Amino acid sequence: MGKWEMVRLGDVSTVITKGTTPTTLGYSFVDVGVNFIKIENITLNNRINHDNLSYISEECHKKLKRSQIEEGDILFSIAGAIGRCAIVDVSILPANTNQALAIIRLKDNSNIYKKFLLVFLQSESIINQYSKMKQGVAQLNISLTNVGDFYVPLPPLPVQQKIADILDCASALIEKRKAQIEKLDLLVKSQFIEMFGDPVTNPMGWEVKRLGNCGSFKNGMNFSYNESGYSIKCLGVGDFGSLYTVYDMESISEINLSSEPSHDYLLLEGDIVFVRSNGNRALVGRSVEVFPDNTRLTYSGFCIRYRNELENLQTLYLNHLLHLPSMRFSLLGDGRGSNIQNVNQQALSALAIPLPPLALQTQFAAFVERVDAQKAKMKRGLELMELEYKSLMQKCFNGET
Repeated sequence: MGKWEMVRLGDVSTVITKGTTPTTLGYSFVDVGVNFIKIENITLNNRINHDNLSYISEECHKKLKRSQIEEGDILFSIAGAIGRCAIVDVSILPANTNQALAIIRLKDNSNIYKKFLLVFLQSESIINQYSKMKQGVAQLNISLTNVGDFYVPLPPLPVQQKIADILDCASALIEKRKAQIEKLDLLVKSQFIEMFGDPVTNPMGWEVKRLGNCGSFKNGMNFSYNESGYSIKCLGVGDFGSLYTVYDMESISEINLSSEPSHDYLLLEGDIVFVRSNGNRALVGRSVEVFPDNTRLTYSGFCIRYRNELENLQTLYLNHLLHLPSMRFSLLGDGRGSNIQNVNQQALSALAIPLPPLALQTQFAAFVERVDAQKAKMKRGLELMELEYKSLMQKCFNGET
């Protein structure tokens, strides 16, 4: 990058004043109207997801004039998940946004190719720049001035286009691999339905038992962060993600307690842990099957542990059943109520669990193990591709291509 001119982003673009939440002006979101883009609408592959948009009225859109979006704008998140970005295309318009997204609007004489700027905004150089600018405690953020103070390289336009095309092709291969992994997850769900039917409607007429009659539950540990004396790994809500199983104990954080927890708070092979309470309702009720092996592992007070005690119920079958949308709806209902949602042992105990023959459950488990082995291999390949992409990006912005 040293041989290329470096320009301040604020000199070649207008970083438009951030918007606001419609409710601050007395407006509510509506069922149909002008698209309102939030951080969660910006995908990790630099696109705007049209499927989960909110909407505001035309009147509200006109009031929020300063945050109206135009075709070709680059959106850049400046709060919470800093650094997500996307180029606005005409299909999303008319649209508006809130204070968490900065609007970068290139000047006509900027001499910058938008796709080049988009990929550079995700480079280590930009990450290093805004990492020094982060403010806030509860939620990290940077200011519009900070965005304007980013420095970007300015190679000749043909070079910018070449770099953008190279990185775009590499990114497309990564997204293709991710899609292949997602299809494997869908394959397992499809196989489950084919073998057992929907667990709520139970069209195959399997014997049904309440989950509370199949095993035991225990809420997780409550502890304070000023305790000390005994260290132990603790499974928390942040460890769930979209996982079905947890084998990797290295990734789980340790906590300090004033004394060793009782045996009841230690997780055993095949235990299923549920998210009991969380501000993000999408996480509530989610489950993972844990395999701590010889690691002493406990779990947080925001979780509930289930331990199977039924010989003709495989926990792998049960865990996959619990991830199906119909079963989650059965557990969580329509979701109305406060922002902080929770489930309890009573709700989990009441779940009706179909019990197909153990031989069929074992057959399904063998299928899942084969798919998981293939998925693990593909994930290792994906990790390598992502490392190569970062290396390629660095070479591109160092003028080595």
